[in-house]
Amino acid sequence: PVFIYGYQDKFRALPGDDRLADTHLGASASCPGGTCPTPTTLITAGNGLINGSWNSIVQTDESYLFWQHVRLAGLTAGSTTITAVDYLPVNAAGGTIGIQSGTSIATASPMKDASGNAIRGTYIICSPNILGKFAKQLDIQLDDGNTATGSMMAFDVSTGTYALGVSATATASMNDADIVTVCMGV
Repeated sequence: PVFIYGYQDKFRALPGDDRLADTHLGASASCPGGTCPTPTTLITAGNGLINGSWNSIVQTDESYLFWQHVRLAGLTAGSTTITAVDYLPVNAAGGTIGIQSGTSIATASPMKDASGNAIRGTYIICSPNILGKFAKQLDIQLDDGNTATGSMMAFDVSTGTYALGVSATATASMNDADIVTVCMGV
């Protein structure tokens, strides 16, 4: 949220969705590797949403461009070259960190609860490769203590392959040593 609000305060636009990124951040904001063909502007929707999935590797998705925009704006460190191997930020366990706009469409949501409702939040931040014991601790500290409900949910990858719209795993069904993907709505 700090990156989103900081960027909005500075430019009155959403990072990744900023139609005027070239003006706000310089021409390199819309050019892979900083080398721009003519015209230089990569057209983003400018619709107030971060389009694209949190785990997208498509370099033109707003969820992917989000990281370049917040870095060029001076809000965080990291590579601004979208083709760089180390472009996407990672958590302490090496799992990428991603963001997307929230949605009420369960199949387009990063996770859904046992009732089939999409995770709540204007923006959803997700990260994989987190141990089950840490996901449980995070949920206790930041949410309702159940990794299958609330604004923070987790999916235990030992139960299947992660995909958008997957049902979150309940705390009681998650082993401490299992690897999970954690998402939180803000």
